[in-house]
Order: sequence, then structure tokens, then C-alpha cells
Amino acid sequence: MRIDIITCLPKLLESPFNQSILHRAQTKGLVEVKIHDLRDYAINKHQQVDDYAYGVGAGMVLMIEPLDKCISNLQKERDYDEIIFMTPDGETFDQRSANTLSLMKNIIIICGHYKGIDERVREHFVTKEISIGDYVLSGGELAAAVVSDAIIRLVPGVLSDETSALTDSFQDGLLAPPVYSRPADYKGMKVPDVLLSGNDAKIEEWRLEKAMERTKQRRPDLYKKLFPDKKD
Repeated sequence: MRIDIITCLPKLLESPFNQSILHRAQTKGLVEVKIHDLRDYAINKHQQVDDYAYGVGAGMVLMIEPLDKCISNLQKERDYDEIIFMTPDGETFDQRSANTLSLMKNIIIICGHYKGIDERVREHFVTKEISIGDYVLSGGELAAAVVSDAIIRLVPGVLSDETSALTDSFQDGLLAPPVYSRPADYKGMKVPDVLLSGNDAKIEEWRLEKAMERTKQRRPDLYKKLFPDKKD
């Protein structure tokens, strides 16, 4: 899988992709992440990539020309399954979205900044718009890192335990159940006996029960979607 991220602030993305799972995925050759500085496609020697919006109102807008040049240059090298724009008014990103995108071969992620990007880019280049929540960030860089992390960890071979991602919250629509580690008894605070029993069937039954219980308590909206006819 290859992810190309277009940004006017590339240094914001240096740390997330050079640490932990995201770094190991690239080192293993399972994922290729390329950060493209939009200023490399600036319209003049002053590295201008933004300008005032037409009409009234404050705030700068990322111009169409640098984005067109960058996207077109990337498209000369390969076909892309999706060209994604990170924006608060996009569809809300969830685990199902991550699963779908993790199956793709090549994607572009555009990071907005200031007041956003020229609408013509959205109309003629962007194929999917994604939001990570109902709030506004200073730019799309952190949102792009979040989406990339969620996608990359699902690529086969990235996680050392192939079943790990399958037991994450939201993977089956439920929140993850509680987890415990050693010691089994710490200052009188004990791990549930069933987890120490060695009975895999009982353990899975307990985990499902606790996942349902936690989802019902903390995310009743998800619980109702999964069990619309359940009254208790």
C-alpha cells in the first residue's frame, strides 16, 4: 500500500510516521508513505500556495494551481483508488472506513489549512472527503496522521499478532472488553478468575458479555444499532 500526503507543513507529519507501528510498517516494506510539500509546487519564488478568498470574510485559501500540479504529477506515476480531502464537513471516519481503505493500493490525502482549499479541487480532483470528528483543527495534518494510523495497522503483517486488530474496539461494532495483565493480584485488586481459568470458550463468552455491557453503558447509540430489538 502507498499513501501520498499533500501538505504545506510537512514537518508536522515527521514524528507520527517515524515512530512505533507506522515506522515499522514502512521499514518492513509493507507500506510506503510519502509526504509532499505543497510549496514545491508554489506559483512564484516566494513559495506562495495560498491567497485571499473571493468575496467577503477573513482567512486564506489554498490555491488550485499548486494542488493541481502536485496531484497531476503523482497521477502520472500511478493510478489512485481514492483522493481524500480531510475536512470537518466530510463523512465521519470510523472503523468500517478504515477497513475499506486498508484494502486499497494507492491513496492520496490532501491536508487543508487556513480556511480550506479552493472548491474546484474538491469538485474536480477529490473522490472522498473525511472528517475525524465534529470539531476544527488548525489543519488537516493531524487528521491525516490519525486516518493513516487506523489504515496502516490493518495491513496484513504490520501488527506482530495477526489477530490483534480483529479484537479492537469497533471492529465488530462493539467496544473492546476490559483487559488485564500481571500480577493477578495487586494490593487486593484481582484479575477476574475466568481469565486465569485457561478455558478459552468461557473466556470468549466473558469477553463478549463485557463488551456488550461496556458498549451499552458508554455508547448506547452503538448498542441500539446492533441490537435494535433488545429491551434490556
